[in-house]
Amino acid sequence: MQQSYPGINPSINEWKGQEIVDFQEELLIKVNAHISEKWFYIHFKSDNANLPRIDILNILSRYAGYANWDDFRFKNSSPETVLDKVRGANRYFFYVPAATFLILGVLFILFRFLSSREYRFSFYDADTAEPITNFAIKVDVLSDNESPVSYLCEADGSFTLKTSRAAIRFVVESPYYHTDTIVRTLNKFNTNEKVKLRPDYYALMIKYFSGSRVEDWQKRRDQLNHIISDSALIYQVHNNSEPLGVELYNKWEFIDILSLPSSGLKAIEIFDTRYDDDKICLIRFRQKEAGK
Repeated sequence: MQQSYPGINPSINEWKGQEIVDFQEELLIKVNAHISEKWFYIHFKSDNANLPRIDILNILSRYAGYANWDDFRFKNSSPETVLDKVRGANRYFFYVPAATFLILGVLFILFRFLSSREYRFSFYDADTAEPITNFAIKVDVLSDNESPVSYLCEADGSFTLKTSRAAIRFVVESPYYHTDTIVRTLNKFNTNEKVKLRPDYYALMIKYFSGSRVEDWQKRRDQLNHIISDSALIYQVHNNSEPLGVELYNKWEFIDILSLPSSGLKAIEIFDTRYDDDKICLIRFRQKEAGK
């Protein structure tokens, strides 16, 4: 205004009448904008501490030679103020993502913790539907890209597993039941799972023969001959106190000790049986100690 009107009062608060009209004409000529006399009195000739609307601030900034109000503020800020704003912005862009990741991490941990359940798996004979108790049952829980995790069932024929997975896959091994791979979709509202195992009748037959009195030894020999392969490998595992840890039998040697009264072999405990063409090709067993 002093460039256009050199004699104008340098204090804008003192303007009145023609000075205000001259200012309105300057705005209209220079920035093609208009402000009312009432607005001028409200903001320049009163104690009103509020900033004008952003559109008026943009008009005044353009008249003063700036692109807009933001350009005016930026170019009239001290370097320290600008640096503080940049630092504040940097802190904002650092702390907000960090806080977001922290919150998401806590929520994920809480979700995993709250979604985990402890499941109890009990094993039953597929034929009798009776619980399988007092038998060694080994369970290998399978996971993708991981080694199996092994469990030994309790005497009641069950094991417990805490997991948040929706499904589980595991391999079940037991000396007198066929090895099987079990796949189960887990139900969070039913944490007691029942699993049926198919009995290994040949292994059960051998166990029975070893602990029973021979009434017809020839019939027993014929039965054993029928279920055991001629080339079967049969291992007796001795206790650690024995000098010879393992003893190997062929088919007929094993049949003899199970069917001849003078053999001296009492009740046995089978560890493993394997099959080839529906006949036993491998047996691992040990003689149970007296009273066990």
